[in-house]
Amino acid sequence: MIFPVNPLETTLMIIAIIVITTIIARIITRLLNRFERFKDDMTGIYLIRDLIVYIIYFIALMEILSLFGINLYGTLLSLGIVGIAVSLAAKDIISNLFSGIILILGKSIRVGDTIELNNTKGVIESIHLRTTTIKDDDGIVSTIPNSTLTNNLFKLYKAPEKYRINILAGLPLNIDLDEFNEYIIKEIKQLDDVLDNPEPRIYAKGITFEETNIKVSFWIKDYNNKDDDKLIITNKIREFSNR
Repeated sequence: MIFPVNPLETTLMIIAIIVITTIIARIITRLLNRFERFKDDMTGIYLIRDLIVYIIYFIALMEILSLFGINLYGTLLSLGIVGIAVSLAAKDIISNLFSGIILILGKSIRVGDTIELNNTKGVIESIHLRTTTIKDDDGIVSTIPNSTLTNNLFKLYKAPEKYRINILAGLPLNIDLDEFNEYIIKEIKQLDDVLDNPEPRIYAKGITFEETNIKVSFWIKDYNNKDDDKLIITNKIREFSNR
């Protein structure tokens, strides 16, 4: 290995390469994320973005190694048994990379789809080369290795997918439950995507010295609208309770 003659100069060059590489990667990421014409399916854009960013970082790595007199291509070819060991150690990374390409190019899943894997159900928020992120009904985001998706069975729900919304609430004891039932059912039926069958229902869950516990339950046509509809009806319940 041939070390640089001027360590300070080399250090400054390394810092410059890292800074420039980071800036370019961020610019490309932001530009590709603004492709509004693909807003209904950003899956392909994520693939292109990740590929470009990986290539940029790889080129930057080669430039940094070249400052120390290391020829990356020659080094990779001369690694021999070490190279095999490294490849075996990185098999999970390589598996996830190829799985990501298969998922994206094969279009078996797309951003916005609703899937269920290992009892976790949610909407796909992004698909990267190595991982896929899913957001469940509680707002929890899970990162799943792509090899898990290609090597295991998962449920893919067709859009739009029916979804049951359950809202637990506590009503003041002085509220007339029949009046509340009539009011909230009327408000639920005014939602654009609510289903008439099964019909919306109000269930009494119990009573304490301070409140009556109830569950408001109704079905909507599209799983992706669950958060907006749940917020609307929750606000309606709060407004009635504060009368």
